[in-house]
Amino acid sequence: MTFVRKLHRHFRRTVLLLATLCTVSVVLSAYYLYAGSRRESGPADADAEGACGAARHPPHGQAAAGSGRLPRASSADPTVLVFVESQYSALGQDIVAVLESGRFQYHTEIAPGKGDLPALTENAKGKYILIIYENILKYVHMDAWNRSLLDKYCVEYGVGVIGFHKAGDKSAQSFPGRGFPFSAHGNLAVRDCCINPQSPLLHVTKSSKLDKGSLPGTDWTVFQINHSAYQPVIFAKVKTPENLSPPLSKGAFYATVIHDRGLHDGIQRVLFGDNLSFWLHKLIFLDAVSFLSGDRLTLSLDRYVLVDIDDIFVGKEGTRMNVKDVKALLETQNLLRAQITNFTFNLGFSGKFYHTGSEEEDAGDDLLLRSAAQFWWFPHMWSHMQPHLFHNESALMEQMALNKKFATEHGIPTHMGYAVAPHHSGVYPVHGQLYEAWKKVWGIQVTSTEEYPHLKPARHRRGFVHKNIMVLPRQTCGLFTHTIFYQEYPGGPRELDNSIQGGELFFTVLLNPISIFMTHLSNYGNDRLGSYTFVNLANFVQSWTNLRLQTLPPAQLAHKYFELFPEQRDPLWQNPCDDKRHRDIWSKEKTCDRLPKFLVIGPQKTGTTALYLFLAMHPSILSNSPSPKTLEEVQFFNRNNYHRGIDWYMDFFPVPSNATTDLLFEKSANYFHSEEAPRRAASLVPKAKIITILIDPSDRAYSWYQHQRLHEDPTALKFSFYQVISAGPRAPAELRALQKRCLVPGWYASHIERWLVYFPPFQLLIIDGQQLRTDPATVMDEVQKFLGVSRHYNYSEALTFDSHKGFWCQLLEEGKTKCLGKSKGRKYPPMGPDLQACLSPSGTIKRTGWPTARCLFFTR
Repeated sequence: MTFVRKLHRHFRRTVLLLATLCTVSVVLSAYYLYAGSRRESGPADADAEGACGAARHPPHGQAAAGSGRLPRASSADPTVLVFVESQYSALGQDIVAVLESGRFQYHTEIAPGKGDLPALTENAKGKYILIIYENILKYVHMDAWNRSLLDKYCVEYGVGVIGFHKAGDKSAQSFPGRGFPFSAHGNLAVRDCCINPQSPLLHVTKSSKLDKGSLPGTDWTVFQINHSAYQPVIFAKVKTPENLSPPLSKGAFYATVIHDRGLHDGIQRVLFGDNLSFWLHKLIFLDAVSFLSGDRLTLSLDRYVLVDIDDIFVGKEGTRMNVKDVKALLETQNLLRAQITNFTFNLGFSGKFYHTGSEEEDAGDDLLLRSAAQFWWFPHMWSHMQPHLFHNESALMEQMALNKKFATEHGIPTHMGYAVAPHHSGVYPVHGQLYEAWKKVWGIQVTSTEEYPHLKPARHRRGFVHKNIMVLPRQTCGLFTHTIFYQEYPGGPRELDNSIQGGELFFTVLLNPISIFMTHLSNYGNDRLGSYTFVNLANFVQSWTNLRLQTLPPAQLAHKYFELFPEQRDPLWQNPCDDKRHRDIWSKEKTCDRLPKFLVIGPQKTGTTALYLFLAMHPSILSNSPSPKTLEEVQFFNRNNYHRGIDWYMDFFPVPSNATTDLLFEKSANYFHSEEAPRRAASLVPKAKIITILIDPSDRAYSWYQHQRLHEDPTALKFSFYQVISAGPRAPAELRALQKRCLVPGWYASHIERWLVYFPPFQLLIIDGQQLRTDPATVMDEVQKFLGVSRHYNYSEALTFDSHKGFWCQLLEEGKTKCLGKSKGRKYPPMGPDLQACLSPSGTIKRTGWPTARCLFFTR
């Protein structure tokens, strides 16, 4: 029995011990399971509550300490130098597109393998305020010589660097020997991004809550930072960190954008671990440009948004607004006013279509009119016809008068001074009758179009002023007359949502200080996509940016626009036939065949009139008709005639009988030294050939002076030629003005360089004016070859020398001649010995259009 009791007690102790061990094991297992669960889910849960700044990421020291805005880089020009991988690289084009959208000046270079640099300074001034590398590895692996030059430039001129990193594989890349104490893991998929709220880069960007979900692409690079000089800007999690070599911490946040604060070498840099396809990277890129340029290349935070609703009362039955839709429109307007100061929908109407829908839709029309005072209004055409189809101004005015009468009878305001033409017809390309009718009937001050200078790319759209009507750029928002159902949106509903949430629509607002959006009546009926789009857009903008959204009435908006962009007031006419959309909204009665194929640009007093006469002799070459004020010269590209528009210009030219073989041309000798003419001509007639005649610039200056004396110019009669060209900066204004007219056209090199900016060399012919005077037939053979005239004209038989006049004339029938007028070919008194010495061949005027220093105090 004793043995049995002992055995029983031993068994009880064993069971108790095993039970205790099991309990401890369960407790320990539960603890470790709980702790492991906390390690995996803890940071994500915390960040989901918006604490991006507290997110767990690899140590990077006191990242926020000492950060601040850069001092203004006032010693460098506000131009960005962009090193791209190739002319066609996708990321390089995206970088350029963002810079263009921000209206920032830039210069691109193909990044060479050794890192060779273009000239970085000019006249002891930095040429570039910021350096961008599409491939940061080209910067990292530069040879020592070029790297030292670039680093010295960046330090001296306060210039920062932006780069984009693409790793070749998933293994870590380190660059400590190159001065970059970090490693990078590439070709990764990432998720759950957020912004470091302590980053000094943030300007437009607002640090928002964690954005959960997968980020686009699987070629991301994340950075591991090993130095306190680097600060993360954007964080994200790696989807499969355990597959890396070495593996990364699971659930940890890693930087996809880092900021080198320049504590090590005085150069601040921002490095991106992906391209700009992710919208948040594009946003941070803009802020990085602003920060690293010392705020010289920066976007204002003010944004003006106007939403036009076209086609009020227009539309097929079943697509228009009913009473519920109109009430929803008013509710949306009130909702948007909480986020967009003074927000008001702007309604464009065509009164002819009032009450042409269903009974419910007609009731919606009535509610719109009863609520007229709640909106802004602007007129379309009464019958919604395209204005360019009306060639009679009075017919256009009748249409407008009907619409105005309807507005007056139904309580629609008529004083807004804004109108939009159906399909933007007649606004650009300009239909002059539309502008005149608008002013006479409605007193229009402002219109808008998406067509100037072209529909695409949208970032190039600009404004202009024509006949005192301000034309503003109009933007599309992805909503058209046929996009009325969410589920049937082209490309699927997600396409619309992507545009709103960091896509095209979002960046339209971001990159344009003033946006006028085109929408349609049908977008506010049916699924009310218009309301959906702008409410969600305003929410997204407010969540992720610091932009201040507001609205102004159209007239005030136009004045604000041209305050911001005064340089856009002057239009730059394009050839309507080069754009199919432009041809479709341009009068069929007009033809681009009436534009010149070549221009004789001068300068004056070099033989341009003689060349004009010789050209007009050719049966396949047609000149413009004379101008009442400027005779044979139209002077379109260099004077205010340009603002009359291309219709006015083309009226000077005949319709060629054969547009293929006949060549139209014009001669305006003031084009040569005009600042505006090369750019304007290249825009309207980019393929035109250019002919200039050059003689000794001193002879040209003297000839002009004598020409002014013959026309009894008081200053030329009062002062000698020597006094004119030697006048100093304190000379009377009229004397300095004559001096300028004598000398400036003779700055041949400068003016030809300007023309060559816009026209390639093979489109430019320089004629020796002295040879034209002595041997015109040979010169004209050269001109015919240059122009490619299919029918050769024999000038040797058509010209004869008139010994009495001293120059060549056209030979007519029966031995008669046709010569230049009495004012041409005059012989002037020779220059005196002082002038001969002053303007001798050794003088700089012979080479550059400048007299020698001993006879001229005039400076450019």
